[in-house]
Amino acid sequence: MVRLNLVLSTLAAASLLAGQAQAATQNLTFWFTDDDPNYVKKMGALVDAFENTHPHISVDFVTTSYAQSKEQLPLQLSVGEGPDLAKIADNSLIAFTLDLRPYMKDPEGFTKLHGNTLSLLRDEKSAPDKIGGYVASQTLNQPFVNVTLFEQAGVPLPKKGATLADVVAASVKVADKTGVDIPFTMDRSGHRFSGPAYSYGANFVNDDGTFNFPDAPTKAYIKDLYNWTKTGAFPKEMWGAAGGTRYKNMGDEFINANVVTYFAGNWMVNPFKEKIGDAFEWTALDAPCGDGGCIPMPGATYMAAFKHTKHPEAVAELIEYLGSEPVQRELAEEFIIIPGANVQNLNYQLEDENAKSAMTVFANNASNVTESIRRLQKAKGANIVYDSAVQRMSQLIVGELTLEETYERMASDIAKGNAELRKQ
Repeated sequence: MVRLNLVLSTLAAASLLAGQAQAATQNLTFWFTDDDPNYVKKMGALVDAFENTHPHISVDFVTTSYAQSKEQLPLQLSVGEGPDLAKIADNSLIAFTLDLRPYMKDPEGFTKLHGNTLSLLRDEKSAPDKIGGYVASQTLNQPFVNVTLFEQAGVPLPKKGATLADVVAASVKVADKTGVDIPFTMDRSGHRFSGPAYSYGANFVNDDGTFNFPDAPTKAYIKDLYNWTKTGAFPKEMWGAAGGTRYKNMGDEFINANVVTYFAGNWMVNPFKEKIGDAFEWTALDAPCGDGGCIPMPGATYMAAFKHTKHPEAVAELIEYLGSEPVQRELAEEFIIIPGANVQNLNYQLEDENAKSAMTVFANNASNVTESIRRLQKAKGANIVYDSAVQRMSQLIVGELTLEETYERMASDIAKGNAELRKQ
């Protein structure tokens, strides 16, 4: 009887200890999205490595599509739900980010490494030294071209100073001579739409932070895009096939040599390097020029921690690990990323001459980012413009709206969005 009680007591104690150990485990959910499947796989491996050295933390690494994240994350965060941290590109979500500074082991070292890019994770209500995560990558939107097709057609590549109309016209000539289906396309994205608009002379952001869209230069740009869909220069199926504001990436069409010119950004360099191989030669073009200049749309992706997390210390540990200099260097060099961290002497792992050429073009265009378009990048509620551009342009392209109706619907969208912003 004594022996039985001893066994029962031992089992109870073991069960209690196991329960305490389980209770001590801090469970995090981490949403991650990227157009490069190898980068997603690498991030998963980094999370596994973190868990191995942090047995008290368990991370549920959830891979999502950009569209899924864009549609679901704002709704979940608005009611205090969703992941503990996520890779995001939507500046309107900055309001939901947690200040990790009080929970970090070395906030000053982290700040020194990431510098002023941390300001992109702050809004007007943030503490001036808030650490909401870090900038995972910095981007520029510019055209990619299939060099081999240009050479086969005997058409020279558009030179520095070319307008978007010049680029599209050259792409049409190449398509006509080579039989390629798609002369020009861009991702179904308001962010991608915006750079050329600013080159036309647009300015979407008023001095008070509200939005002005579409202004006269933007209307001229929209009219050109619409005309190109009617001639087949920018096939209407590229944007018209999806509904609402849903994002659609056109990279596979370029990889499959179905596109002459594809407007995307430097994050596609590594996927192109991996998937195109030696199938054809390709590079990037300078940002198209216009009355407003030769302006690439800047962007950034963020690794963001959220306020509702129950385990801020654990989130801080994961962010400090992923945002550390060795990890940032490894990711930047392997996946050809321009990091937010101040990592010196990056040695990009590039033997591919196409990728080298493209990255050189992107680097040379960084100085063309104007303060005006940087204000759009950082503007609270910029998705008001981005979503309206995608939805109304798509309706125009498929014939649901006329050109004038498109302008009117866009103006109405922005008026409603501005009204909501003024309430906040």
